[in-house]
Amino acid sequence: MTMVWIDGRVTGAADATVAALDHGITVGDGVFETLKVVHGTPFALRRHLARLRRSAAVLGLAVPLSDDQIGNAAKELLDAVAAAGRLRITVTGGPGPLGSGRDDVPATLLLAASPSDPWPPTASVVTVPWVRNERSPVAGAKTTSYAENVVALAEAHRRGASEAILANTVGALCEGTGTNVFVASGGRLRTPSLATGCLAGITRELLLEVVDAEEVETLTLDDLRAADEAFLTSSTRDVQPIAEVDGRALLHVPGPLTRAAAEAFATLQAADLDP
Repeated sequence: MTMVWIDGRVTGAADATVAALDHGITVGDGVFETLKVVHGTPFALRRHLARLRRSAAVLGLAVPLSDDQIGNAAKELLDAVAAAGRLRITVTGGPGPLGSGRDDVPATLLLAASPSDPWPPTASVVTVPWVRNERSPVAGAKTTSYAENVVALAEAHRRGASEAILANTVGALCEGTGTNVFVASGGRLRTPSLATGCLAGITRELLLEVVDAEEVETLTLDDLRAADEAFLTSSTRDVQPIAEVDGRALLHVPGPLTRAAAEAFATLQAADLDP
């Protein structure tokens, strides 16, 4: 069952309400974070809240509570959800006009938690014709404007895959709809740099601290298709090996670098739930 914390209280998702003219609803004016929950504790909460504030600053939003207050709200919420596996923190522009302008009102903050099913052991991905705009004013911010991702992921599902992979406007490999991508060839592990416009994923960030991987701007979709091995990362799937790209099976699933990354991440998590 999904439960929500809003306006200082915990309630069922069906009973939680926001204003009909909240800018998060009318124009997608908001930012969010999704966290994995481990034994009732949100993983890497400190890093997620730092990214939430960075994203909010890009949109000119003021997060209405301190990190400690949000942490307390998360604890109150997670105490009410048995076997919670996922926590989402959302901040929107609050009630506003029917247009892009924003009224000077407090932002809306809500938290939602629910159980979650484990991801499959591998992913199949397809490349799609749409691109990420690395020059967008909100490039790198985790906003609630997810329509592009909805369309791209629906195309992946139509083609029998579980994730869609996008390049940017100059053809560089960028990211998935909700994932970062790592590519390995010839014993070399690489991932798109933030200059490509990809999201600064928390799992990506942590992995770069514990494995030998290079951030580059020169990877292409063809590099992904021809990889010896590759994997996706996200805050709920950790390290997920890619089994095939555009219907082509990769050589190693999981490969040695993928296994090493998964083991390093598991070790990091076991040592500290807020690294």
